[in-house]
Amino acid sequence: MFFFNPMYFVFTLPAMFFAMWAQYRVKSTFAKYSQVRSAKNLSGLDVARELMRNEGLDFLQVNQVPGNLTDFYNPADKSINLSQGSTSVPSVAAMAVVAHELGHAVQDQQGYVWMRARSSIVGIANLGTSLGPMIFFVGILMASFARNSPLGWNIALLGFLLFAGAVVFTFATLPVELNASRRAREMLMRNGLVTSTEMDGVSAMLNAAALTYVAAAAQAVSQLLYYAFILFGGGRRRS
Repeated sequence: MFFFNPMYFVFTLPAMFFAMWAQYRVKSTFAKYSQVRSAKNLSGLDVARELMRNEGLDFLQVNQVPGNLTDFYNPADKSINLSQGSTSVPSVAAMAVVAHELGHAVQDQQGYVWMRARSSIVGIANLGTSLGPMIFFVGILMASFARNSPLGWNIALLGFLLFAGAVVFTFATLPVELNASRRAREMLMRNGLVTSTEMDGVSAMLNAAALTYVAAAAQAVSQLLYYAFILFGGGRRRS
């Protein structure tokens, strides 16, 4: 009976629809502002080089990766990895995305507390995401087929706690991403790379991207609440 429970949809569908909307919002905003050419006619790669030179980040390695919105900062090798969509066309969207990734580089350089906190739990979060649900449902099945086995419920609790670690990671991600966006706006303005009109587009792009992280946190919480319902509520009582 635990392979399917209609309450799953009650807990997860709202967050799922929110995530779908957030993804649509960021992709449509990127598509819109990718068509808006920057006043200085600088590609994302040009913006990266300008900001790196002026912001004391010229030690960074710059790599190019395929796709759109696949940009990321890698603290392990101090590199920013820029997508084709951010480097091929001089656009307002490209400026926003590149400056955001450089915002992460500044966080790393300055030892931003939330970035350090997130890095400290990334291992637990990866374990919780990959193994937490599997361990949880193995425990639930053991409890179900072994007449409410305490061992089964304890295994399920372990899976629940592991996945809770992944949920904590999504919340630690939020201040990191929001702060990187704030730094991106400040760097672009400080270096005179955007006009006031372009800043509206940059903010729209960064705000849309932020929604995807909020949506990811909402999805993680909704799934955790569903597990809690089974572990501590209706699912356990029916066993």
